Order: sequence, then C-alpha cells, then structure tokens
Amino acid sequence: MPDMLVRLYALPEGRPSRLDPDVRIRRALAAERRVVIPWIEERFGAGWAGEAETAFSSTPARIHIAHHRDRIVGFACHDVTALGFFGPTGVDAAMRGKGIGEALLVESLLSMRAAGYAYAIIGGVGPAEFYARAVGAVEIAGSTPGIYDGMLFPGDPASGT
Repeated sequence: MPDMLVRLYALPEGRPSRLDPDVRIRRALAAERRVVIPWIEERFGAGWAGEAETAFSSTPARIHIAHHRDRIVGFACHDVTALGFFGPTGVDAAMRGKGIGEALLVESLLSMRAAGYAYAIIGGVGPAEFYARAVGAVEIAGSTPGIYDGMLFPGDPASGT
C-alpha cells in the first residue's frame, strides 16, 4: 500500500460537517488514556493501540477522538509512527458512513498545520479514493513498502511475541 501526501496549507477552514449533532470530535485528554487504548485494541488490534499509546505521550496528546454522547466511536492519531505522519485512524463499524472518519481526519490534519507542518504523509493507505476526495491527498510514487516494511506485529509468530 502506498503512502499519500496532503498539502496542509491548502486545507480550507470551516469545512461543512455532516456529523450528527450528538457526535463530538475533540483532542483526547491524558486522563482518558486508560479508556481509549483498550477501546482501540479491542476493535483495531494491538498494533494500532501501541501507536495510540505514543500519541498520549505528548502534551497536548496527538490523538483526537469522536464520541457519540458518552461513547467513543472513533479516533485519529498523528506524529506517532514518524513526525509528519497521519494515522492510525478508525471508526467503530456501527458508526461508519456518517462522516466521522472524515471529521477526525480533517481535525487531526488541521492540528498538524497549526503545529507548523506544511505537508502530512498518510502512511500505508488503504482507502486511497477516500483520502483523495476528502483532503486532496496524492500518492507518493515509490512509497511501497514504505516505513512499515519489516514491522513486527504483536501475536505474529515471526516476531517471537
């Protein structure tokens, strides 16, 4: 899967949202770490939970969460695998298709822009069409296998875990 590049300086402010009024997107707080990390691991695996732990190690945290009333429904991290990288990100299966993923993506990228980045890299992209449509991301030629080449995964017999 290739990496994609996003021009953060070209992102518009005040994007229209199709979020349900009961869904809120915000930066996670350090005190929420013990709630958020298990939620991610249960739905998306230990690898993404590990990256999200790194997002909580800075102040402010480099993780945004979406919640519907008092329930977590999605997350997005940045600057965890490498500086300038967006991801991982995920939305609860029951809440997909409601604009939550796009809202998390945009909020996270705007935070990166506010931190001084001009560009962001989305590593090992799955839904390339989504990223191209949502934020104008373009494929980085020659970026496969990318930074994740040879990565060890928890529970993988080859990693000895």
